[in-house]
Amino acid sequence: MADLDPVFQIQRVYLKESSLEQPNSPAILLEQEQPAVDIQLAVEATPVAEGVFEVCVTATVQTKIKDRTVFLVECKQAGIFEIRNLPDDQMGPIMGIACPQIVYPYLRGNVADMITRGGFPPVHLAEINFQAMYEQQQAQAAGQAAPITNQ
Repeated sequence: MADLDPVFQIQRVYLKESSLEQPNSPAILLEQEQPAVDIQLAVEATPVAEGVFEVCVTATVQTKIKDRTVFLVECKQAGIFEIRNLPDDQMGPIMGIACPQIVYPYLRGNVADMITRGGFPPVHLAEINFQAMYEQQQAQAAGQAAPITNQ
């Protein structure tokens, strides 16, 4: 019976990809104006083997002064999770909420460190409510899949 017990284990958390671009340096570093900061997050889950999944959380942080980029950071933090014997209706929330919550603190630290090492004050990513983000994505997917009817 033990073979049917639910399994949720972290196999590994790792930095999958990162980049820092400063296309307008050094001139833009002399600007006195505060840059505008745009932060985008994405979550993706991919099966790796039977019962093993890679979950990636990607952050893109772009700062601009007017239309010129100060810096652009892209960072993808990943985790490998063993997930077995769970009902299908629980797999989406596990990979869309639980796994990103485990990976995200590592992403936050790597983004802040990369920006600091680039010579800028750190940008600290805010805490994220992955449950709300997941529910919003599910609602959008359901809305897009539903046919549009005019009455």
